[in-house]
Amino acid sequence: MTAYDQLKIARHPKRLTSRSVIKKLFPDFLELHGDRQFKDDLSIIGGIASFKGHTVTLIAQEKGIDTEDKIKHNFGMPHPEGYRKALRLMKQAEKFKRPIITFIDTPGAYPGVGAEARGQAQAIANNLKEMMGLKTPIIVVVLSEGGSGGALAIGVGDVVLMFEHAIYSVLSPEGFASILYKDATRAPEAAELMKITAKDLKALQIIDEIIKEGPGLHENQEIGLSQLSQHLEKQLEVLTKKPAKRLLMSRYEKFRNMGTVLERTTHESTN
Repeated sequence: MTAYDQLKIARHPKRLTSRSVIKKLFPDFLELHGDRQFKDDLSIIGGIASFKGHTVTLIAQEKGIDTEDKIKHNFGMPHPEGYRKALRLMKQAEKFKRPIITFIDTPGAYPGVGAEARGQAQAIANNLKEMMGLKTPIIVVVLSEGGSGGALAIGVGDVVLMFEHAIYSVLSPEGFASILYKDATRAPEAAELMKITAKDLKALQIIDEIIKEGPGLHENQEIGLSQLSQHLEKQLEVLTKKPAKRLLMSRYEKFRNMGTVLERTTHESTN
């Protein structure tokens, strides 16, 4: 299976969305709304739930299911008020010592004029800064499509889990091909170069664990949901026992080390 084949699975119209996953694994989920500044952005949903003896805060990007629902949720492309809502709920979780679980599923942050005028870039940057210092465990789950800063704005965590057929990238392969080749039809070629698959990202230590899903969440949801449940239970047991200071140091080192490359010089290799 090529990287572009995986991308098509990640974007499959019948693939589970965040709302469906939450309904299955967190049946007592209580949704909370609004950023207390502008409005409630439905492309990001968040609230409180229980899971395996833990009270957790859930924050998820929601693409929607049918056409009407996708429009309602803006195809999973958050506005700045969505990221501010997410941060408000994260701060609340920190205050009440609740672990945070985020679900990434977006092609990217909404690039509209209104979103930019209301501080899209600042909202994303502020989330990155604040998440790095939150004194509570954060588990990130890349559900389907994780695109650019729009995904990373809820993607700073102690553990990053990624579904087997999901993709996570700096931008879409179509955008990459348009910039590099001036030809969006070369997206399959770009996808291979970008290292967007779970297998590639695990090898590069960008993610921590791959969640197996069999033929895919669009065909058999039970395999992936069962695997996700096991991973979450395991990580919550480990992370909730870590002192806050150690948790923050590990999180900082995890992201600080991403992209680090060590090379031996000619002098070193001859000694």
